[in-house]
Amino acid sequence: MKVFISSDIEGTAGITHWDEAEKGHFSYQEFRELMTGEVLAAIEGAIEGGATEILLKDAHDSGRNIITEKLPSCVRIIRGWSGHPLSMVQGIEDGFDAVIFTGYHSRAGSETNPLAHTMNLRISEFRLNGVPASEFHLHATAAAYYKVPALFISGDKGICLDAQKLNPGMVTVTTMEGIGRSTISVAPSVARANIKAGVKKALGLDRAACLLPVPKEITLDVVFNNPTDAYRAAWYPGARHVGNRTVQFASNDFFEIMRAQKFILGI
Repeated sequence: MKVFISSDIEGTAGITHWDEAEKGHFSYQEFRELMTGEVLAAIEGAIEGGATEILLKDAHDSGRNIITEKLPSCVRIIRGWSGHPLSMVQGIEDGFDAVIFTGYHSRAGSETNPLAHTMNLRISEFRLNGVPASEFHLHATAAAYYKVPALFISGDKGICLDAQKLNPGMVTVTTMEGIGRSTISVAPSVARANIKAGVKKALGLDRAACLLPVPKEITLDVVFNNPTDAYRAAWYPGARHVGNRTVQFASNDFFEIMRAQKFILGI
């Protein structure tokens, strides 16, 4: 079984402040290790669930967070950013049996994680066909474009609830809950145990039932915090400024949505 894992940090058990997610801050090393621990738990669960080949995307910030020396031999890791439109699921393609998400977080504009955002902090809202979308929503749909089902996600309570609404059959593991600028989190050891068990269970699910539908017509709306960012982004071919700091792009090909968001967001 061939499994893809996309790992972020802002949904890791215990994380509360941006300092803990950014290189150069004293607290970062602790949460880099905790992020790595949750990834390793997912890998262990995947192996016990039948995975023989795992491709891992380090999908937080620099893309250079996971401690690679700890990875088992069946894992290949994508570090850094190539600029490919698939972004946080760069490397996914036809032939993967499942995609797993760890350390994911609530979308921009939500109140369920003090670190909630979508793609970057210049965005106040990101919508797909009028629905406010998270990084999970975007990248799980990108995986579905290649017929790869999203079977598992771990992260804050908000993203787990959103994921279940989007894909009721998948397994979710809640690591923490945000309340204002604070969080209530399970112990890291509990998170790791739940992730391992959850991934193992997820790989036994009916994959076809967990494959997200990919809309035939897609409209992307990106609402910026700053109107000058919206003006600049609207120059992407096919995009248009529709007012209220919002840039819109429509296509009947989801890959073009992924390409557009990459350039509109300037990432």
